[in-house]
Amino acid sequence: MKRLILQIIAGILGIWLAIRFIPGVEFADSWQILILAGLVLGLINFFIKPILKIITLPLRILTFGLFGLVINMGMVWIVTFIFPKLKISGILPFFLTSVIIWGLNLIFPLFIPKK
Repeated sequence: MKRLILQIIAGILGIWLAIRFIPGVEFADSWQILILAGLVLGLINFFIKPILKIITLPLRILTFGLFGLVINMGMVWIVTFIFPKLKISGILPFFLTSVIIWGLNLIFPLFIPKK
């Protein structure tokens, strides 16, 4: 349950940081819809991404894990498809947005104490 909440928080914060700091990422709606988009991104990362990671394991092995970035970019693309007010123009903004979200998903679990 904690991991799901961290994925959702990382999705919301990642999209917000991308909108603020990456040129080419725009959002033309209210902050409530932004939170909903981050929630959807967190849910997609929690439920769909592990399945895709298993399916694409041979590609990730061949590329030394770099295909994982393609998977992350696909997750962000799905969110932009669901929420048309979130516009990401170009491959570099997609890449940078997915790197931000990946970094947040990497850092957030460090703040949870181990049992």
